[in-house]
Amino acid sequence: MTKAQLETLLRNDCLNVLRETFDAKYGCDVLTVSASEIALPVTDAEGNEKFILVKVSIPRGTRNGEGGYDPYDGYAAAQDYADDLAEKEDKKRASEEKKQAKIAQDERKRAEKRAVAEANKNLKELRKIKTT
Repeated sequence: MTKAQLETLLRNDCLNVLRETFDAKYGCDVLTVSASEIALPVTDAEGNEKFILVKVSIPRGTRNGEGGYDPYDGYAAAQDYADDLAEKEDKKRASEEKKQAKIAQDERKRAEKRAVAEANKNLKELRKIKTT
């Protein structure tokens, strides 16, 4: 068998398993929309009809510059995705900490201004008392 035929058999087997699983779990018609995609008619929380599209693909990998491909590594792709999520979470956390620090700094400045204004007000009152 050729590589393409092996991949087609594998993809079709996976799609059949998904069809059977979704049909058994949700009792809905599983619609074949292409050689590598199935659609599931579902309803959202408000009862509106929506479709979930499931695509099964067997990636070739990345071009290697020599007319071929470097094999796809799902483990590396999963690790890269996890690293990206962690980096985004770190940036979000740092941004939130910076925002909270700015809020605290602004609050301190406002408190200082209020204290100075109160002191000036009290000083005016004291001056009025001394002059009268």
